[in-house]
Amino acid sequence: MSESNVHPVPKLWHSGGCHCQAVRFEVQAPAHWSLVDCNCSICRASGFLHLIVPAADFKLLSGQAALVEYRFNSRQARHLFCRHCGVKSFYVPRSHPDGFSVNARCVSKARMTGQTVRAFDGANWEQSVEGLRAST
Repeated sequence: MSESNVHPVPKLWHSGGCHCQAVRFEVQAPAHWSLVDCNCSICRASGFLHLIVPAADFKLLSGQAALVEYRFNSRQARHLFCRHCGVKSFYVPRSHPDGFSVNARCVSKARMTGQTVRAFDGANWEQSVEGLRAST
């Protein structure tokens, strides 16, 4: 396909936040979301549904002081929880340390037109991560 036929998918700003709304953010993504459903221990336990974006496509609007950090296993991922309600609405994943993984369940669906969800075998992270990095 020639470059003249390639049209970038337009991105929109979507608003989101934690349950108590102490943490508020915006994430830039297309109207049709490409999501990742991971089966690792923390994602499975928390029901996290990943919308992975570069850092430039994420804005923390309020609640920096409400965030607490949790690291486990390799200690590379920066899991960020609201200290008031306990919800992890976004974090810095070890797969994309220069970006954010936003919990799609914490984002307003007002501007979303659809979603595609694909499974990621996070329980076997080391064997699966290259496929995740290549597709996001």
